[in-house]
Amino acid sequence: MEAQAQGLLETEPLQGRDEDTVARADLSSMLSEEEREELKAELVQLEDEITTLRQVLSAKERHLVEIKQKLGMNLMNELKQNFSRSWHDVQTTTAYKKTHETLSHAGQKATAAFSNVGTAISKKFGDMRNSPTFKSFEERVETTVTSLKVFFRRRRYEEGKEE
Repeated sequence: MEAQAQGLLETEPLQGRDEDTVARADLSSMLSEEEREELKAELVQLEDEITTLRQVLSAKERHLVEIKQKLGMNLMNELKQNFSRSWHDVQTTTAYKKTHETLSHAGQKATAAFSNVGTAISKKFGDMRNSPTFKSFEERVETTVTSLKVFFRRRRYEEGKEE
């Protein structure tokens, strides 16, 4: 019998379809005229209070804006302050600190690697420049440049002589 009694008194909250059923039910026929008048009066009072609260909130918001203007606070300044505060909060996190440390270390290693590569390339060029093949090539280029200079000087001289 106790199991049947528990089934009659549900302790679960109303579900979606139960709420719809309650909303569609016409409870006004169950109210006396006096209860109906009390509820209407309460409804009017609640609506008036809500209107008053909205007006008070609106006046407070206007006053807030006036105070901020007098203090020189504007949207841009607030955004800057919020951004600075947020950036500071990010920088103080453990994840940021570890990431910064890792990237800094990686940057130092990359710089050292590039420096080593540059040094190796410079050494190779130095070795190559001192090689017999390069010296021979350098001498040929110098000879060619000298020959071209002589050729063009002679040509200019001959052209000037003809005029």
